[in-house]
Amino acid sequence: MTVPAVLAAIRAAEADAGRGPDTVRLVAVTKGQPLETIERLVLPHAGLQPGGLPLGEGRAQELRDKAAARPDLEWHFVGPLQLNKVKYMRPVTLIHALEEVRQAEALADAAGKWGRAPAVLLQVHNGEAQKHGVVPDDLRRVHAGVVATGLTVRGLMVMAPDGDPEAARRVFADTARRAHDLGLPELSMGMSGDYDLAIHAGATLVRVGRSLFL
Repeated sequence: MTVPAVLAAIRAAEADAGRGPDTVRLVAVTKGQPLETIERLVLPHAGLQPGGLPLGEGRAQELRDKAAARPDLEWHFVGPLQLNKVKYMRPVTLIHALEEVRQAEALADAAGKWGRAPAVLLQVHNGEAQKHGVVPDDLRRVHAGVVATGLTVRGLMVMAPDGDPEAARRVFADTARRAHDLGLPELSMGMSGDYDLAIHAGATLVRVGRSLFL
């Protein structure tokens, strides 16, 4: 699908869910894609979305190199954050997958030197053993610890179990409830195969990559 087709599907899902237009923002996940491909297939359509089209990278060195070449773009980091890769987060506007207070402490320390700090989302563990994230019962503790570092926590992120729409609905609904309970406005939920379900559950950010480059 092209960027215009994905945006049209997002707007249709918003309407079907009884939500207003442009309440969901597409994050184009560009990890593994050369900058030339991004500039050809994604960036020409950035004006179709209010506020532009943020690009989501999941590998720190790749982010570093692309952001250095295009510092004019809005960069998000959507992968697991390793402590030794915090130094590459300087150009990032939003980190989607913070899961430990020590990551926040390292990020806040680096941001003090940069003079600016990315906002963050806390990744919620979805119950699958191999996935990253904060165990839901620890969410309030981790949220308080991250806030204490001075970072801005804007919301939650979750990855739904693959290939199980009913499980995805449950995970999305539970994450939306937890964000509401914490007073957090942003929900990064939904990828190429399940963003329709995520939008119906309240997602404000959907992370789509594969569909944009087929």
